[in-house]
Amino acid sequence: MLRSFKTEINPTSEQKVKIHKTIGTCRYVYNFYIAHNKELHDNGETFVSGKSFSVWLNHEFIPDNPDKAWIKDAYSKAVKKSIENACMAFTRFFHHQSAFPNFKKKGRSDVKLYFVKNNPKDCACERHRIHIPTLGWVRLKEKGYIPVTKDGWKIRSGTVSIKAGRYEVSVLVEVPDTKDANNSGDGMGIDLGLKDFAVLSNGKTYKNINKLAKMKKLEKQLRRAHRSLSRKYENRKKGEAAQKANIQKQKLKVQKLYQRIDAVRTDYINKTIAEIVKTKPSYIAIEDLNVSGMMKNRHLSKATAAQKFYEFRTKLKAKCEENGIELRVVDRWYPSSKRCHCCGRIKKNLKLSDRIYRCPCGYAADRDFNASLNLKDAVAYEIA
Repeated sequence: MLRSFKTEINPTSEQKVKIHKTIGTCRYVYNFYIAHNKELHDNGETFVSGKSFSVWLNHEFIPDNPDKAWIKDAYSKAVKKSIENACMAFTRFFHHQSAFPNFKKKGRSDVKLYFVKNNPKDCACERHRIHIPTLGWVRLKEKGYIPVTKDGWKIRSGTVSIKAGRYEVSVLVEVPDTKDANNSGDGMGIDLGLKDFAVLSNGKTYKNINKLAKMKKLEKQLRRAHRSLSRKYENRKKGEAAQKANIQKQKLKVQKLYQRIDAVRTDYINKTIAEIVKTKPSYIAIEDLNVSGMMKNRHLSKATAAQKFYEFRTKLKAKCEENGIELRVVDRWYPSSKRCHCCGRIKKNLKLSDRIYRCPCGYAADRDFNASLNLKDAVAYEIA
C-alpha cells in the first residue's frame, strides 16, 4: 500500500538555488511543449507525443541551439515529468475532459520538482533529514514524521514545491497493508452543510470552523493585506515612489495568510476524518453533493469553497480504504432532508430556512440530523 507524506524542509542556500533552477527549467519545458504543438497545429502538422518531443529536444533542438544547453543542467527526471504532465493535459483536452492547456506563469502556477528512486541510495530518509537526488541531504523541519527507510519503509517518488516562501517535500511511501476489517460498529450517515460542517447520525456535530473568531481574524488580516498591496500597485501606476521590493514583500505577506488559512481548514478536515474513522463504523454513507452547482450561487459560493467538500470526500475515501470501511455515496437527488426518518413521508414544501424538521406524524428533529439518519438508512447507493 502506498501513502503520501508531506512536510516542510529547510534547504541550504545552495539547495534553494538548485530547486529554483530546476523548477524554472520544468516550467520552461512545459510551456515549450505546448507552444511547439500549437505551432505544429497551425502549420497543419500532426501532434507530437511527450516521448517523441523528449527525444527531439535532447537530440536535435539542444544540439542545434547551444544557448539552450542549460536545460540539461536540471534533473532529467523532473524535466521528463513536466513533459509527461503537458502531454497528459493535451490528452484530457482531446477527450473533452478539460480546456486547452494553459501556459505556466512564474510566481502563479504550481510547478514542482519531481524525483524518483532509481538507485538504492536515492530517496533515503532519516529522522531529521531526507536524501533527494541532485540536492543531497535536506533537513526536515518536522522530525520523525516521514517513516525512516532503515525500518523497512521504501520511498518510491516525491516532489519538492515552493509555496509562500516555504519549501515542502511530498513523498510516496510503500507501507505495510494495515487494513483492519474488524469494523463491527453500526453504520454512519454524514450530512455536510454550511451551517455546520458535518452532522453525524450518531448525534455528533462538527461546527463550521470558518465561523470561529480565529478564522474571522485571519480573514480580516487578509483583507487588510490585500488593500495594502492594492494601494502599492495604484501608487506605482500614478508614478509615485513605490519600490518593487516592497510590493514583493507585501505579496509574500498575502501568500502566507492564504497558506495559513488553507492549513487551518485542511487540519480541521484531517482531524474530523480521523475522529470519524476511529469509531470503526461498518460503513459510512455520504451524499453526492453538486458542489459545482452550489458554486454558481453568488450568495453561497464563497462559503461553499471555504468548506472544501471535495477535499473532505477524497480524504475520507482514502481513509476508509486504509481501514477497510465501506464508503457509500448516495445519489444527489435522494430526498435526505425532506424525508421523515420516522414514517418516511416526504415534505415537498421544506424551505432552507426550516432548520427543524416537523412531520404531521409528530416527529421533530434537527434538519441536518434527520438527513444524516436518512443517508445512513439509504438503500440505493454506489460504493466509492
